[in-house]
Amino acid sequence: MTRTPGYVGRFAPSPTGPLHFGSLVAAVASWLDARAAGGEWHVRIEDVDATRTVPGAEDEILRALDALGLAWDGPVVRQRDRTARYAQALEALRLRGLTYRCRCSRREIADSGLPGADGIVYPGTCRDAAVPATESGAERFRVRDETVAFEDRVQGRVAQQLADDIGDFVLLRRDGLFAYQLAVVIDDADLGVTDVVRGADLLGSTPRQVALQRALDLPTPRYLHVPVATRAGEKLSKQTLAPAIDTAHGPAWILAALAFLGQPGVEGDAAAPMLAQAASCWDWRRIPRRTGVEAPDPAAMDGGGSR
Repeated sequence: MTRTPGYVGRFAPSPTGPLHFGSLVAAVASWLDARAAGGEWHVRIEDVDATRTVPGAEDEILRALDALGLAWDGPVVRQRDRTARYAQALEALRLRGLTYRCRCSRREIADSGLPGADGIVYPGTCRDAAVPATESGAERFRVRDETVAFEDRVQGRVAQQLADDIGDFVLLRRDGLFAYQLAVVIDDADLGVTDVVRGADLLGSTPRQVALQRALDLPTPRYLHVPVATRAGEKLSKQTLAPAIDTAHGPAWILAALAFLGQPGVEGDAAAPMLAQAASCWDWRRIPRRTGVEAPDPAAMDGGGSR
């Protein structure tokens, strides 16, 4: 076991439904990476988008993590409690001339923008329009005409030319809610996160986060993006009605997550000691260097726990 002094990791689920296999993979990978390094592992509830929050989902997720032996350090952080901090960061960017008000509607952007790496590239309509801050609209980050690159521990080098691939992106939505990209950067920095381990569906968001880290003089953590779990080529998610993890069959689900991550099997009939055993032989280099891997059949998770 290689110990990394000061390692701080985190798992950050959105409370839009119960824990499913795709989320479990991210939780197990981040927990094992932290524990194998002798580091901390925190849980953050990413509920900055209040419109997507499902009542009761947060409690379900936390209960499932606890039942599966994924013990966390410190108190649970909730984004809904941190809006003042996001406003402070946004003001710092405003003072540096790195934001501007945008009054464009989604329809207008769709009609005038071109396809990019993550949807339609904002064409910069309001970039130099000096829209008053008192006017209804969104707040956008003024990206530089440069390539932002980082080295992912599993996926390798990732690079985006933000101006061409993404365009000026939203930090504060028209409805007054802060955008994920700003919230996650501030949350990770304030928690002292050194290593972000999460699903590869967020790989394309990372260059935007790196750009914000640089603009705010914040450190950039190491990144490790594990493959997302798919079924019939479609990502497992709450939106695609991915079934919840049945914690009564926790050992079987832990074994499935380990196999998905390319890790050796462990023995036992209780999740917590199985995870401890897995941490002692964790090797992130065995994770498939792919952005998606087929998930196991939920029907096979029948409660078998030893092998």
